Amino acid sequence: MRKFFPHRTPGWVQNLFPGFIWNKPTDDKVVYLTFDDGPVPQATPVVLDYLSEFNARATFFCVGENVIRYPEVLKQVITQGHSVGNHTHHHLNGWSTPVQDYLQDVEHCQQALNPYLAADFKPMMRPPYGRILPKQWRNLAADYQLVMWDVLSGDFSGRIDATTCLKQSIRFTRPGSIVLFHDSIKTIEKLKAVLPAFLKHFSQRGFSFKQL
Repeated sequence: MRKFFPHRTPGWVQNLFPGFIWNKPTDDKVVYLTFDDGPVPQATPVVLDYLSEFNARATFFCVGENVIRYPEVLKQVITQGHSVGNHTHHHLNGWSTPVQDYLQDVEHCQQALNPYLAADFKPMMRPPYGRILPKQWRNLAADYQLVMWDVLSGDFSGRIDATTCLKQSIRFTRPGSIVLFHDSIKTIEKLKAVLPAFLKHFSQRGFSFKQL
């Protein structure tokens, strides 16, 4: 028997945290793809190639350490028309990190990203694992758009194969959905099977893919 996996974020959970962006309700055929944990040379350029093939735009939530380590990969992301956001500097779990340490880590990541962003752009931030304490997000809300997701692909999970990942991602995606994938070494082999098929499925149905 297959164990439950929360591919779609329930509406009641979204309603509990109205200060976060979970999706962008619309009647238009638009999907917002997001990728966490990059940029890394082993995965991000592969994702960019798939996106380019389908004329798709996406948003990449970047780990600050990777931004500093691989600036040329980040430049590829931006040059190809995608948006970037903050995913903390050290991929911290907010539930187990003191508030001030967490806020400083977010700021450290933002300092790494700022040279690549327009001056009038309000930064986006997504907490790793979706785990953030109320005091942390209240401190960040004035300066950041706090972005979650309503479709979790499960590409990172060892108990979900590529077929299930694709099937469930397609099943729960709606117009305006924010779909979460990962451009990481851990997920790239699964993404090679899932991402182009996902893009093809929705492209054939008249959907476009936009950045946040």
